[in-house]
Amino acid sequence: MCDSIVAVASRTAAGTTLFGKNSDRKRSECQPFVQVTEARHPPQARVRCTHIDIPQVSETYRTMGHSPAWVWGYEHGVNEHAVAIGNHTVFSLEPIEAKPGLIGMDLVRLGLERGRNARESLEVIAGLIESHGQGGPALAPDGTGYHNSFLLADPGEAWVLETSNRRWAARRAPLAACSNHFSLGSDWEIASRDLEGFARREGWWECDGRIDVAVAYRNPHVPPRVSEPRHRANCQGLAAGSGRHDVASFQRLLRDHGDGGEIWTGVDATPDEERFFTVCAHSDPVHWTTASMVAPLPAQRPGPWPVWIGFGTPCTALFLPIYLDGVLPSRLARAGDDGAWQVFARLNDAVAPDPVAHTPRVRAAFAPLEERIERERVQVEREAGAAAARGDLDGASKQVTELMLRSTDAALALAGEIAAGL
Repeated sequence: MCDSIVAVASRTAAGTTLFGKNSDRKRSECQPFVQVTEARHPPQARVRCTHIDIPQVSETYRTMGHSPAWVWGYEHGVNEHAVAIGNHTVFSLEPIEAKPGLIGMDLVRLGLERGRNARESLEVIAGLIESHGQGGPALAPDGTGYHNSFLLADPGEAWVLETSNRRWAARRAPLAACSNHFSLGSDWEIASRDLEGFARREGWWECDGRIDVAVAYRNPHVPPRVSEPRHRANCQGLAAGSGRHDVASFQRLLRDHGDGGEIWTGVDATPDEERFFTVCAHSDPVHWTTASMVAPLPAQRPGPWPVWIGFGTPCTALFLPIYLDGVLPSRLARAGDDGAWQVFARLNDAVAPDPVAHTPRVRAAFAPLEERIERERVQVEREAGAAAARGDLDGASKQVTELMLRSTDAALALAGEIAAGL
């Protein structure tokens, strides 16, 4: 499933583009946070993605993102050029190709590894879709595949990209939210050559004038309640805060439970009800928020810059500042019992029987540590920025690496204590 949000620099308090995403997957699917360094590759090199291998490019950029343990790609992530991308299932009238191809998570990582800005990453993804398709399991190793939409952002602009197999359309958006349905109308800016022709041949678009993507391609048999309330909540939240958005406001949007609150009250809801599907997803067995990210995308990056990540439902998560310039703590990328994802999964399980009572206790217990990490973050970034300005990039990297290690160890220890005490 998934929900993403973006506000470009002119719509934020600090004048820096903000990107956020909740990754909604199967509740039990482990989703570590991994880092891949930049690299140069020899001619004729190939790269093995989740289901297929494709030609490698000569240079790939440094990236990091949340990656389901069985998947090669990312649910969402960032690269060294301050590009952020996330993907979402969309339901098309067109059946997904049976032939294995590049799943949406592969395309997120490939777009980040190969794109220096959002438009370039979009062109990378669009070209790969046209060449390789999107077939193959994407919900689980033995599951089904799906069509994807993508939200792409950089310090200067953001794009919404929606696809159906090898067809696609895209437009720029200063404020945007993406969920699990087609949202582009006839306002798209660029598209694949056969977008309209295919829809006309199938009888999905018979009107004069420019094709409306959502009208032509959206599968009407998928109930609107699955994604429209989440999309509406994020659109309203983005519009209401335009010009004032910051990291905290984006975290609040990702924690929304349908009424603007950060506590899940729909324990008795069923999949037949709209309130079952909220931005902070507790919608087992349909989907569950398994990881989140909020990324400021600064135009000037004289020193290390933070991205905030959470594991499990964001209402019970502590968002950790993470730096592409440093070395990630191994527990963030580990899929075992002591890995970060599993620690927060156990906390989710402890909260689930009574979220109304337990969620406030979790938030209150995390608050002092969050304040301490924030104080340290500001100081460390100041010192690391000064080191980078002197040309001491290794020293700057060491400082943020140590901050990440301290913060991660403290957060996981506290999450374990809270879970044991509920």
